[in-house]
Amino acid sequence: MLLDAQVSPVTETSLSHYFMNRLTHYARRLRPPPPEDVCWYLGSLLDRFGRSDRFFSWQDGQLTLRPLAMLYSDALEATSERERCLLLQQLGDMALFMGALFPDRYARHGIGQDYFVGMGGGAYDYLADNARRNRHIFAELARRFARILDMVASACARTETMSNEDVLALYRQWLQHRDPAAARRLRALGIVLDGPTGQVH
Repeated sequence: MLLDAQVSPVTETSLSHYFMNRLTHYARRLRPPPPEDVCWYLGSLLDRFGRSDRFFSWQDGQLTLRPLAMLYSDALEATSERERCLLLQQLGDMALFMGALFPDRYARHGIGQDYFVGMGGGAYDYLADNARRNRHIFAELARRFARILDMVASACARTETMSNEDVLALYRQWLQHRDPAAARRLRALGIVLDGPTGQVH
């Protein structure tokens, strides 16, 4: 799990509580901030996916990661509304987790933030109308998926200084894909991207 390199010792009684506190801190930057129970939901999500047995699935004798498109296909073919909602919740949660924590890995394969926003936002949007409970949480996640994805990424990000090579790789990613998440990370490092060509100032 990606955590700050220079944080105080964890005194919370659970990992989900720790993440909830971090998420609440970053949620204050959004206007308006998301409801507190959204941060609780996200904290539980990070706690759950922080364990590989909850994130990966066991198939053919090895742990694998089921592609989001296949989860979507499974949801379309579900034989009951309850099964469809469970699959779409898994899809939304995984899209949020992967899009927030591993954007660089997927960007190298041409998969940008818009893919995770489309998959996750669409899944949560369906749940906002059809889930048995927590519809207001799913509605908030669907409506502001991209902003909340950035909030989760900030709550889980390392704070150590990036090397020159890392900054250049991030800038190349921005030039190639115009990924908004890469642009925000560059601006956070004090790099100003200006003009249609994304020139550095």
